[in-house]
Parts: sequence; structure tokens; C-alpha cells
Amino acid sequence: MSDLHVDFLGKRLAGPVIAASGTFGYGEEYADMFDLKVLGGVCSKGLTLHGKYGNEGERLYETSAGLINSIGLQNPGVAHFIDEELPRMLALGTAVFANLGGGSIEDYEQGAALLDATAVDFIELNISCPNVKQGGIAYGIRADSAKEVVSRVRAATKKPLVVKLSPQAEDIPRMAAACVEAGADALSLVNTFQACAIDLERRRPVFNNIFAGLSGPAVKPIALRMVWQAVGAVDVPVIGLGGITSGLDALEFIMAGAAAVQVGTANFMDPRACGRITAEIGRWMDRHGVKDLSEIRGCARM
Repeated sequence: MSDLHVDFLGKRLAGPVIAASGTFGYGEEYADMFDLKVLGGVCSKGLTLHGKYGNEGERLYETSAGLINSIGLQNPGVAHFIDEELPRMLALGTAVFANLGGGSIEDYEQGAALLDATAVDFIELNISCPNVKQGGIAYGIRADSAKEVVSRVRAATKKPLVVKLSPQAEDIPRMAAACVEAGADALSLVNTFQACAIDLERRRPVFNNIFAGLSGPAVKPIALRMVWQAVGAVDVPVIGLGGITSGLDALEFIMAGAAAVQVGTANFMDPRACGRITAEIGRWMDRHGVKDLSEIRGCARM
């Protein structure tokens, strides 16, 4: 049998597949679907220092090869998460990634400081959030803005810090390098792509904010390219995500150099997707005589 374990930032993950933030609740919602202990981890719903109700109007819209969402980071806030949701996540038997966003650097800092005092395994820093003090431009667009928020969060926590990059970044290699220089222990990418949809009957945009985030199979080739670029730009682990729906998709990211992968939109199509994809990776490895993922990680780059 192939060994699917992944050594990641000092922790041994059970497998290479991690449930992506915003697509898996807090994990317990899927606990009856399959054994969550086969996963490399579960990412929490995106958290902010203070709770948010999220966006009004339409929130989800299916496309022919993906899903556009305008949830708006609806969440109960970091303190509520620590008191209520985190204990149940810790009981799942897999690694816990706390996904943290914020509208200001101070919010990020305070949220990270609160999470630092908990048993979460990793903080995944979502820098795709809009910087309210800079006209709403996301921290993840410009490398200098990203570097500032990452360095401030790094000073606020000793937890392993995974920075989640936006595909809207002006330059992925430069952004990746800036985040690592500022203290990121690892990177995950990509977040959703900015997209738009029109309601033909109303003759208006589907979403109140006009633009929203596209995920799903349509983005996979572009996400794979960006993961390839990030792996080549830094010497820390990179988690790849974007449109993964099968074990073969996941293996492409691993062969491009990803340490692990995250699965998101596929969970809405198949609630057992993360477990199925993990099993598919194992079967492919068995068929090809691959005993350990390290044998093929980054092999496409050689």
C-alpha cells in the first residue's frame, strides 16, 4: 500500500488532501459522509475578528464549469469560533487550519493573537480581503501591502503561518517571495478568480457587488500555472488548489511541486469528494509502483 502521509511544517498529515475554507463548514457537517481522519486537514470557514453577516442578494451562481460565490465572509467571529466551533473541529481527528481574514492590519493582528492561544495547528492567512483603509484594494494584490500584513501577523503569533494568495496578485512569483520574506512558513494558492454573471430576465448583474469569486474545474489550468510559478519562487511548502475534482487533478499539482492540495468546490458536487480524491491518489500510486508522494513531488519540473 502506498504511503499518503505528508510531513508539513513539523506535523505529519494523514494525507495530501485538505478540505478548503468555506466549502466544508467546520468539518463536523461531513463527519457522517466518510472518515475525516484520512484527510490532511480541514480549513475553517473564513474568520474575521468580529462576526459578519456577509453579502446581501444572490450568493451562489452555477456556471457551465464552476461556481461563482459572493458570500462575503459570513462568519461568527474569531472569539465565537474559539469558544464554540473549534472544540468540535479538534475532535475530528485531523489537522485544523484556521482561515483568518480582516479589513485592517489591526484586525488581522488581533485575530492572530487570539488564535495563537488555541490548539489550532495552522493559521491560513487570507490576504484576498479588501484593505478598507486603502480604498478596498485587496492586501493580496500588491506585494508591499501583503508583506506588511504578513509581517505584522507573523509578530502576533508563533503558530505555523500559511499565507493564501489571490490570483489577482500583480505578480505571483514576486508576491510569493514577499510573503515568505515577511515570515510565511508556507503558501496556499489560489483563491477564487474575479468573475461576473448577468441575469438576462432582470437585465442586471446577478450579484449586488457585480463581481464575485469563480472556482471549480474552469480555473484548474490557470491555478496549476500559478502554483508552478510559486513553487519556483520560494523554498517553503506550497499547497495547491483550484478546480481539483479528482485524484488525477490533485496529482498534477503534486507533480508541479505542491506539498499538498486543497479541495473546495468539488465538495458541493460530491460531499465525499475529499475522501474519494484521497483514495484515487492512493490507487494511482499503487498502479504505478509509487510508494511515497516524495517520489513524484515536483517530478514534472525535472
